[in-house]
Amino acid sequence: MSMFISRRSLLGAAGAGAGAMLLGACGDDDEGGGGSGNEAAEIQWWHISNTAPLLDKWDKLAKDYEAAHAGTTIKITPLENEAFKAKLTTVTQAGNPPHMFQSWGGGVLAQQVQAGLVKEMTGVDDVVSSIIPAALEPYKIDGKLYGIPWDIGMVGFWYNKDLFAKAKIASPPATWAEMLDAVGKLKAAGIVPAGLAGKDKWPAHFYYAYLCMRIAGLDALKQAAADKKFDNPDFVKAGEAMKQLIDLKPFQNGFLAAEYGTADGQAAAVGNGKAAFELMGQWAPSVQKEWSVGKAGLGDKLGFFAFPAVDGGKGQQTDAFGGGNGFAIGKDAPDATWDFMKSLLTVDSQKLLADTGAIVPTVKGAEVALKDENLKAVSAALTSATGFQLYLDQAWPPAVGTQVNDSVAELVAGKADPAKVADTISKTFQSQ
Repeated sequence: MSMFISRRSLLGAAGAGAGAMLLGACGDDDEGGGGSGNEAAEIQWWHISNTAPLLDKWDKLAKDYEAAHAGTTIKITPLENEAFKAKLTTVTQAGNPPHMFQSWGGGVLAQQVQAGLVKEMTGVDDVVSSIIPAALEPYKIDGKLYGIPWDIGMVGFWYNKDLFAKAKIASPPATWAEMLDAVGKLKAAGIVPAGLAGKDKWPAHFYYAYLCMRIAGLDALKQAAADKKFDNPDFVKAGEAMKQLIDLKPFQNGFLAAEYGTADGQAAAVGNGKAAFELMGQWAPSVQKEWSVGKAGLGDKLGFFAFPAVDGGKGQQTDAFGGGNGFAIGKDAPDATWDFMKSLLTVDSQKLLADTGAIVPTVKGAEVALKDENLKAVSAALTSATGFQLYLDQAWPPAVGTQVNDSVAELVAGKADPAKVADTISKTFQSQ
C-alpha cells in the first residue's frame, strides 16, 4: 500500500509469520521514560508514509527537530507497508527493533511486548492527556500503554456521487438489503459498482468484519477472542451475507490480482471514476487522489457513508470498525526518542498533518485543521460511536488475523463457503 495500513492497513506490523519468532527475541527491562532530548543521539525512525503528502510533512518535522536539538540526528526509513512488515520481521527476529516505528497496536504489539522488544510508554502523561481516549485503546496491553497513536479513523464506504446519481440511487444505503439493491442498480446502468484489491486480501476482510459486527454484534467478537472460538452461527450468517454481494459480481475486472495502491489498483479504480465505491479507511481520499490521473481524485464528487445495518442483526449501525496509526518505541531507543516523539504529537504538528487531509488527528484541538467534509464526517461518527472494533487482523494474534484475511479471500474467490471460513478461523484460534 502506498501510504498506510493498513492496517493498517491495517495488517500485523511484524508480518503474519513473525508471531512465534517475536517471542523468541530477547530484550531488556528498560521501561523508557520522557527523556530531555538534549543529549546527542541518532534516532532510527521507520514509518510507512512513503508517499506525499505525509512523507514530506514527516521529513519537515524531523528537520525542525534536528535544527532545535544540536547533535541529534533523525535517521528516517520510509517503507511501503509490505516492505515494512518484511524488514521489521527480520530485525525483530534478531532482537533489534528500530528506535521508533509504525504500530497499529493489537495482537502484534502484544507479542512485541511479551518478547521484550518495546518499551512501556512512561513519562508521557502530558501527551496521553491530550489524546482522544478511544484512540489509545489498541495500544494498551494488560492495562499498560506501549504505543502512542497519531491518527485514528474508521472504515466506511467512499462513493462517487455522480455515479450513484447516474444509477438513480437517491441516497446512500442504510441497510444491507439496500446496499445489494444499489449494486444491482449500478450494474444495470453499466457502472462497475466496487473496487477491490483482491491480491492484498486485507481490504476484503473489512466487509466480513463489519457484517460480523452488524449480525453477531461486538460482544460476540469479543467473546470469540476470549474463548478462542469462532463457532457462533452468526459468523456463518455474516459470510452468507457477504456471499450475497460476491454473487452479484460487483468488483472490477481483474480484481483478484489487483493491489490497493497501484496505478491499476483499488484506489485508482475509484479515484479515476471507473468504480462507484470502495470500503476503506479514513485515508481513502488521499490515496485515491495519489493514484488518479493527474492526481486530481474525485474532489467534491466523493461522499462517505457508514456501513449499513443488517435487518435482524444484533449490532448497531453506530458501532465503528477501524483503527489508526501510532508509534512504538524499541527496547534500545535512546532517551532523546521520547522527546522527539512528543514533538510529533503537539497540536501544531498534528494540525500540519491534518491539513493534508491524510489523517484524522488524535490530539484534541487539532481536528480544527480538517478541511474535507468527509473526514469531518468520519471524525463526527467516531465521536458518537456506540462501540469500536479494531481491525480483526490487528486485534487478534497474527496467525488468526492472517487466517481471517486468507479465508475471506477464499470466499471472495469462490474457493470456500461461509461455513468453512468460520470453521477455519475457529481452528486457527484454538491452535494459539
